[in-house]
Amino acid sequence: MEAIRPTSGSTSGPAGANASGVRSEAAADATQGRPPQLTPVAPTPGAAAPLRRGLARVDHQLQGDVASAQQALDFLEQVAGQLQALKGELSAKLSSRRGDSGAIEAHLRQLGATMDKRRQSSGGSVDARLNFSRAQPASQRFRIKGLNLDMLTAGAGQSLSFSVGSNTQPLTVAVDPSMTRDEIVVRFDRALAPANMRVSADGSGALVFSTPETAWPMVRDSLSIQGVGRVAVEADTDVVMPQQWGASNADALRQSLHEVVQTLAQVQRSQQAASQALSAAASRAAANQPAAADIEVMAQDFADTASTPNYESLLALTSALVGISRERVLALLGLH
Repeated sequence: MEAIRPTSGSTSGPAGANASGVRSEAAADATQGRPPQLTPVAPTPGAAAPLRRGLARVDHQLQGDVASAQQALDFLEQVAGQLQALKGELSAKLSSRRGDSGAIEAHLRQLGATMDKRRQSSGGSVDARLNFSRAQPASQRFRIKGLNLDMLTAGAGQSLSFSVGSNTQPLTVAVDPSMTRDEIVVRFDRALAPANMRVSADGSGALVFSTPETAWPMVRDSLSIQGVGRVAVEADTDVVMPQQWGASNADALRQSLHEVVQTLAQVQRSQQAASQALSAAASRAAANQPAAADIEVMAQDFADTASTPNYESLLALTSALVGISRERVLALLGLH
């Protein structure tokens, strides 16, 4: 029997079958409006290794500290300027000089709008009381109605199981009558730490809870105690709220001026804290500054990786760029 010969234009063997399959897939993609699938380039072992080694030298904590301090300073400077302008208008109105009620209202609206964007503008490093948070993100303080040290120390011992959300395990706090007030606070603080809540006490004996602002909506809407159910939480009112300042009469003007002066003092304290954090970061950057030759090597490694079209290189590049924002770049450039 005569052997079957391949037809013109075809290729015998596995390679020909593979090429035919690729053409068939490309044709099918074209008919369905999809771009043809490209055969991936085989990764070169260790191609992205130099980039990873170079990035290992980068102090990511330093980058975060610089960015948060710089964003806080920018935001606080904006708030300070608006407060100074408002203070001038209030003082002029109270001293019967050319104070303009319309201008006061406009300044109050402007300051309120600035505070509404506080978390975004400050990068989460300034809380609602205009405190600069260096090591931890800005937090929300709150109280649970009826939960205080007097209630906890009265009578026999008791056990409270807290839960946040539907997928969390209850966290139990056992209180013994022999415990001091400070020991009770420490017991609550340690027990609720896994739920991202910290606990302290105010001068009246009420327990004061705090949680990161990003977690506050969930805590507010789902915090419950076993056997009691959902509990009523009260957000800390010791926050800057220009919307509640008034200018309708002399008493309101004086109260608003008092609030402005106190807020300015707090802003100045936070500016000092943020400046110190930025100075400390600058000192760390200077101490850990890589040699010029190392920087050139890192830049060349990055360029080489970017010019290599394979999955490993793409993974290395995207990993390197995660978390890099315009604010971080500007803040780091400001250190030089």
